[in-house]
Amino acid sequence: VQLQASGGDLVQAGGSLRLSCVGSGFTLDYHAFGWFRQAPGKEREWVSCINMNGDETHYQDSVKGRFTISRDNAKNTVYLQMNSLKPEDTAVYFCAAALRTSDSRAYYYSTSSYDYWGQGTQVTVSS
Repeated sequence: VQLQASGGDLVQAGGSLRLSCVGSGFTLDYHAFGWFRQAPGKEREWVSCINMNGDETHYQDSVKGRFTISRDNAKNTVYLQMNSLKPEDTAVYFCAAALRTSDSRAYYYSTSSYDYWGQGTQVTVSS
């Protein structure tokens, strides 16, 4: 089982990036996914999550209206479209898959709820 995250880059403030997370060794269809990020010297924080069907998404307040999470189960891929990037978005971004489900939205905000993790991709936003 492997998750491969990619798409990180150096961009100017106001720019856009699309991160991809490709799964191998398992089928993504039955898992909720999350994107997290970790800036230097800070804890890993939840950014966004999407349910199995892709019809329910949630976002951290600081990225609402700028980031969009989506999934293409046929391609075994989850995306994070990031627009209007700000310097404070600079971090290593991680995708993660959850094996268990919960009716609680907050369940998916915690790193401990996820079982498979990608290796991270660096996003750097210059001012």
